[in-house]
Amino acid sequence: EVQLVESGGGLVQPGESLRLSCAASGFTFSNYYMSWVRQTPGKGLEWVSTITSTIRGSVAAYTDSVKGRFTVSRDSAKLYLQLNSLKTEDTAMYYCAKMSGWPPYFEVWGQGTLVTVSS
Repeated sequence: EVQLVESGGGLVQPGESLRLSCAASGFTFSNYYMSWVRQTPGKGLEWVSTITSTIRGSVAAYTDSVKGRFTVSRDSAKLYLQLNSLKTEDTAMYYCAKMSGWPPYFEVWGQGTLVTVSS
């Protein structure tokens, strides 16, 4: 069974940092593109970042609003998202997602981890 379990969320002040993790199991993690997506009540679902499979060089892409502040990475079994210089508008539930197919689509989602940025 494919499972994705996020962790690392919390309450921080503007300008601070967090590191989110997503533990993957049940599939050959290195073979798949992985993404971070966030959800807020006002804006709905927003794609944040995607990282290609290890064999494709683990190349990262970001939505414009987080470029230069967020960094996605992966190791053999986990996906990470380093969140720096957090802003109040980054407050959201953050989900990791396993991508499949071509063009890639979001096949499996984790349960999410909540990030709250507030002074």
